[in-house]
Amino acid sequence: MSLVLDPAAQDLLFREARTANTFTDEPVTEEQVQAIYDLVKFGPTAFNQTPLRITLVRSAEARERLVRHMAEGNQAKTASAPLVAILSADNEFHEELPTLFPAFPQARDLFFAERPAREGSATLNAALQAAYFIVGIRAAGLAAGPMTGFDAEGIRKEFLDDDHTPLIVVNIGKPGEGASYPRSPRLSYEQVVTTV
Repeated sequence: MSLVLDPAAQDLLFREARTANTFTDEPVTEEQVQAIYDLVKFGPTAFNQTPLRITLVRSAEARERLVRHMAEGNQAKTASAPLVAILSADNEFHEELPTLFPAFPQARDLFFAERPAREGSATLNAALQAAYFIVGIRAAGLAAGPMTGFDAEGIRKEFLDDDHTPLIVVNIGKPGEGASYPRSPRLSYEQVVTTV
């Protein structure tokens, strides 16, 4: 066996895990979300930067405000999920770098003094962290329904500020009846990997 991870864990995280479109009404607790974050915060990023910000949408009033900004095909899913998270990139992440990357505290000023450099790096590294977050949701025995079909500017104005860029909205919970489409094909190793 080439993988050290137990086959059951491989199934939980990857092979059997699916994007959920429906959910049961079982709540997702604050303790579950904290356990997920406390696991996935160790995923690697450039300079150990941590630009991902997670806005949990729990109240009915906030949910209504969010649903207005979702694409039509995503509105019902977002309205009915037990928990919804807005994942965004903090474009001012560089202020934390002297603490988060003490081996090279000058990185903040050397590489990220200009806003365009920060935005590009924040988007890339927050997207990495978002992927870790989705795998963490699966590790908690929950399902994720990540979506990019939304009015980003509307969500930014409604929930964030000018220093944050919304990336993904994730519905979270136990999968409901008919939660997933049939498994779609994936590219083979030979189609993806080139050795030089």
